[in-house]
Amino acid sequence: MKVMPGAIQKRLAWFLMLTILALTGLTARIAWIQLGEGERLSARVQDQLRENRIIQSPRGTIYDRTGRELAVSSMSKSLYANPREIKDADMLAELLAPIIGMKADNIKNRLIAGASFVWLRRTLEPEQAAAVIALIKEHQLTGLGFIEESKRYYPNDGLAAQVLGFVGTDDVGLEGLEMALDKRIKGRELKQAIDTDSYGTPIFSSIFSFIPKKQGQSVYLTIDSTIQYIVERALDKAMEQTEAKAATVIIMNPKTGEILAMANRPNYNPNQFGQYSPEEWKNRAVSVVYEPGSTFKAVIAAAALEEGKVRPDEKFIDKGYVEISGRRIKNWSGDSYGEITFMDIIKDSINTGFVEVGMRVGAAKLTNYVRAFGFGNTTGIELPGEEAGILFDPKEMRDSDIATMSIGQSIAVTPLQLTAAIAAIANDGVLLQPRIIKEYRHEDGTLAESFDPVVVRQAVSSETARTLTMMLEKVVSEGGAKRAAVQGYRFAGKTGTAEKLKPGGQGYLEGRYIASFAGFGPVEDPQVAALIVLDDPAGIYYGGQIAAPVFNDIMTQVMRYLNVRPNDTNQVLPPVKPAAVQPYAAPVPDPGPPPVVPPGQVLMPALAGKTIREAADLLHSLELTFVPVGTGVAIKQSVTANTPVKPGTEIIVYFEPR
Repeated sequence: MKVMPGAIQKRLAWFLMLTILALTGLTARIAWIQLGEGERLSARVQDQLRENRIIQSPRGTIYDRTGRELAVSSMSKSLYANPREIKDADMLAELLAPIIGMKADNIKNRLIAGASFVWLRRTLEPEQAAAVIALIKEHQLTGLGFIEESKRYYPNDGLAAQVLGFVGTDDVGLEGLEMALDKRIKGRELKQAIDTDSYGTPIFSSIFSFIPKKQGQSVYLTIDSTIQYIVERALDKAMEQTEAKAATVIIMNPKTGEILAMANRPNYNPNQFGQYSPEEWKNRAVSVVYEPGSTFKAVIAAAALEEGKVRPDEKFIDKGYVEISGRRIKNWSGDSYGEITFMDIIKDSINTGFVEVGMRVGAAKLTNYVRAFGFGNTTGIELPGEEAGILFDPKEMRDSDIATMSIGQSIAVTPLQLTAAIAAIANDGVLLQPRIIKEYRHEDGTLAESFDPVVVRQAVSSETARTLTMMLEKVVSEGGAKRAAVQGYRFAGKTGTAEKLKPGGQGYLEGRYIASFAGFGPVEDPQVAALIVLDDPAGIYYGGQIAAPVFNDIMTQVMRYLNVRPNDTNQVLPPVKPAAVQPYAAPVPDPGPPPVVPPGQVLMPALAGKTIREAADLLHSLELTFVPVGTGVAIKQSVTANTPVKPGTEIIVYFEPR
């Protein structure tokens, strides 16, 4: 069958026309994709092949007032996996579990989750990272990698743990100053775009190998780590002797409001905070309220003296109890003292006398003075979780309420509030705001911000404060706080013993008490004010018998450390100067067998390389007095190793960071 030439030409024309139309449509489509939809589609591809990661630069360092490190950040390897490259999840989970401290089942669940990137363990310890690297090489493992991240370390373990707090995952402060100052000392977040291959495997080794230097400001605290250590050692000793359930000690400079030490028990190690309970994380110095008992009588006495309602030599008749609104209030001893002066009432903490002077002042004025000393409001210290305490509304107070408040009952205060109040008496009646931040510094060490003492108010006149100081000194030298007396120094203070409130605040726990002592000195030029609180001790529970000795133990060492001249000698004790630390010297070869130790003496051990805790435990086991200087590991000691010494000898040990 023949096809005519005209038909062929017609078909060819249609073919060419359709081809041109198809090419034109294709060209238009390509142009539209390239020009009109190009940016959107390109972004879509990038989204599919690119992931974002947040890199956190290290936090600023936390130092004590002398520049010793309390919290530092260092770079640490974090282990991740690409499950799509894992050949045998079961085997890998079993191999990794003992190294990174996770259960094999948990590791396996992450590896079979279907994602292209999963964290296995953040911020590994150096030895863990080294073990994983060795494991990868030994078994030719694929799908594992490391990312450098900042990790927080606390070189002194549990020292000032509740003050410092700790840092959680992604460099977030979770407790203490780490939480309160998080925005200020936290490093800068850097957002990095990570390219991945078609399997979703991150191609980001070079990007994550760069970590910027510190961006967060460093902070210097008012805490003195040597005084803090003295306090914590004394507190551990008291906890062992009294079997108290909890305790708090605060040391403050009454002239500046600076907190020199703040310690709590139970304690914890912020390097392993996950192994402890939230109750152990709690800073009881600011977040727990309690009835202060007789320590509060110093405030009542200040109000009565300021108002002219009583004189130190005024005489009272004590019959052992007083009836107020149908309620009988007895003396703590149950005794009747007969004719006594107000000086004796303070010295022997006689309840009936304080009830009488409290009633003379009256509800409104008494409450005003209590508030003037800072009770009923937070102090404003930089620590989180501070409680305001509980006071009466003077308009609703009955006579029995005035009476109980006058002996430190039916109200609730924090340990920090009471410390600030006793410091105000030491400071000529001037209440200062407690503070724990000394200054902030930039990354280059330049000063960013510093702080001066903040005067809250004149709680009572300087004349009243000095009169009360003289009376409180008698409490220590002649009264119920004799066990707080420090040989060679004049201290003033007040003991306290209070029934423990039930958790709901309604009524008291039978046979449960809080023993305390608040004091300051030396009275001629107060350098420190302090509060010791022992919560729920076993056996003896009177503040004068168990809290006062803790004050003595601490102040005996603190006066020596601060180089405060004792009154009973013309010699100035040589100060302990951290600057005297000498460079680390290589260990001396073993000289041979140790010398024979004379009877009644012990052999001085070698302490080089030991931590503060290790050195302290060793020296205390030998009944030697331990005086630490610096932080880190021991580099020098005041008595040469293998030297026979008598028990009780003072051993100065110098420490430097590792």
